[in-house]
Amino acid sequence: MSATAVDTEVHSRIQHFYAHQMQALDAGRFEEYALTFTEDGSFQHSPAVAPARGRAAIVAELVAFHERFAGEPVRRRHWFDHIALTPQPDGSIRSTVYALVVTVRPGRREPEIAPSCVVRDVLEVDGERVLTRSRSISHDHLD
Repeated sequence: MSATAVDTEVHSRIQHFYAHQMQALDAGRFEEYALTFTEDGSFQHSPAVAPARGRAAIVAELVAFHERFAGEPVRRRHWFDHIALTPQPDGSIRSTVYALVVTVRPGRREPEIAPSCVVRDVLEVDGERVLTRSRSISHDHLD
């Protein structure tokens, strides 16, 4: 198997980008998270849900999704690993990432690890700036 290499500096920058993006999501800073997408970016967190298009729609989708936790406070952490990057002819970068979502409930030491996902992004990298053009997430238990 061969893959077109992505510059080490770009790979490092994307890892840094993902770390900050996921921390914004996990902290409930949905507007900040949405700003990590292009203005017309798309976000599909589940195959059963139509993609949210544009930053305002991404925020609305995240607010609606997290309302289900309103009666039971939880802490969620998104763990990204095995980041595979492939440059595209248009200058974007296709990113495929394995992700685990860890949920911790107050008073319980044992975390719940679910779902296991594959995140497929198209990223725009311009100098120091990285933005997500599109994100689709598939859940391993549904494939």
